Amino acid sequence: VQLQASGGGLVQAGDSLRLSCAASGRTFRLGTMGWFRQAAGKEREFVATITWSGDTTYCADSVKGRFSISRDNALNTLYLQMNSLKPEDTAVYYCAADEDYGLSATEIEYDYWGQGTKVTVSS
Repeated sequence: VQLQASGGGLVQAGDSLRLSCAASGRTFRLGTMGWFRQAAGKEREFVATITWSGDTTYCADSVKGRFSISRDNALNTLYLQMNSLKPEDTAVYYCAADEDYGLSATEIEYDYWGQGTKVTVSS
């Protein structure tokens, strides 16, 4: 399975941005998917996760109410809608996929990772 993240860029505080993650290869293996991010000089952190069906999601407290995760299994694509962006959201955002089906906020449980897309939010 290969994951390709896109949609990052430079925006101003308060703006919105939507990230996409296209999956290819043996996509039938994919269950839960998620987004993580890594700011410069910091460890990678969990952002959001979604079940295979898309009916259950979970977001980190730092983005709750501003970010939403969704997926379109027919297109093999994962999304992260980011609203009311803040400078502290600046990071490289990574999509990840798990062959299991339970929600997960833990990096080690994900089997596949995309290459990352950079989001910069200016104040």
